[in-house]
Amino acid sequence: MFTWCVGNMGSLLTHRRRANQHRLKSTTPTRSSRRLDASCETELLSAVVDKATVHHCSSTSAASDHKQQQTRVVTWTTMTSSTSGKKAPAQQLPVHKVIMVGSGGVGKSALTLQFMYDEFVEEYEPTKADSYRKRIVLDGEECQIDILDTAGQEDYSAIRDNYYRSGEGFLCVFAITDSESFDATTEFREQILRVKNSDPNIPILLVGNKSDLNAERRISLDQAQQRAANWNVSYVETSAKTRSNVDKVFYDLMREIKSRKAVASGQLDMGDVKQKKKKKKKCIFL
Repeated sequence: MFTWCVGNMGSLLTHRRRANQHRLKSTTPTRSSRRLDASCETELLSAVVDKATVHHCSSTSAASDHKQQQTRVVTWTTMTSSTSGKKAPAQQLPVHKVIMVGSGGVGKSALTLQFMYDEFVEEYEPTKADSYRKRIVLDGEECQIDILDTAGQEDYSAIRDNYYRSGEGFLCVFAITDSESFDATTEFREQILRVKNSDPNIPILLVGNKSDLNAERRISLDQAQQRAANWNVSYVETSAKTRSNVDKVFYDLMREIKSRKAVASGQLDMGDVKQKKKKKKKCIFL
C-alpha cells in the first residue's frame, strides 16, 4: 500500500501549491493527478497541526495471494462544486458496492475507467480483479461508490463467488457486436442469483456496450429488451468510447441499491420500490 504521508506543514504547502498549479493547467482527472479545492487544503492543514501526519486523497495498491486472487485498489476522492462547507470524513459516508460482470473484452474495464477518470482505454488487457472507490453526490447526498471490475475469462469462474457475495448491485455487460457475450449474460446472472440465494430483488442492470459500433451490431435491440424484460431489469446501451450513458448506468444502479437499503431499514416500502422501478423500466440507447 502506498499512502501519501506529510510530516510537516512546509512540505504540505509546497505540495498543495504544485497540485493547484497542475489543476489550472488541466481539469481532467487522471490516475496520477488529484483535483483539490480550498476546503480540502484547509482541512488537511488542520490535520497536520493535530496529528503531524496526514492520510488523505490517497491512491492505494494492494495484492493478495488468497486463492490466486490479485486485486488492485484505487481510491479517488472527487471534490465537487455541488457540496459546500466541510466535507464529511469518507469513512462516515454510505458506500454502494457495484460489481462489473460479463465476458472478457466486452468493455467492463473501459466503462469503469471512463466513469472514474473520464478516460477511454482502447488497448485490451485482461483483468483479474480491480477495485475502485469514488466519492460522489447522488441525488443531492454525498456517498461513495465501490466498483469491483471482475475477470470475465472462464479461468476465473471458480473465484467469482467470493466477489459476488460482497456485491450490492451488478452491471451485467455484453458487447452488442458479440453474440457470445450476450449469451453468456444468462450464466453470469444465474451465478449471481445462486450466490445471493435466488434473491429476485437483487439490483441488476443489463448493459449493451459498444453502441458506437452500431454498424457491426450482432444483437438486436429487441433481443436485448426481451431478455431484460424476462429478468425484470432495465436495459441500457452504452459506449465507453463516446461516454454515452456511462454515468447513467452507474447512477441508476446506485439508486436501486440505495432503495433496497431503505427497504431493509424500514424507511421505504418494497411496493413503492417495485412501482417506481416498473415506471422507470425501459430501454435507453443512442
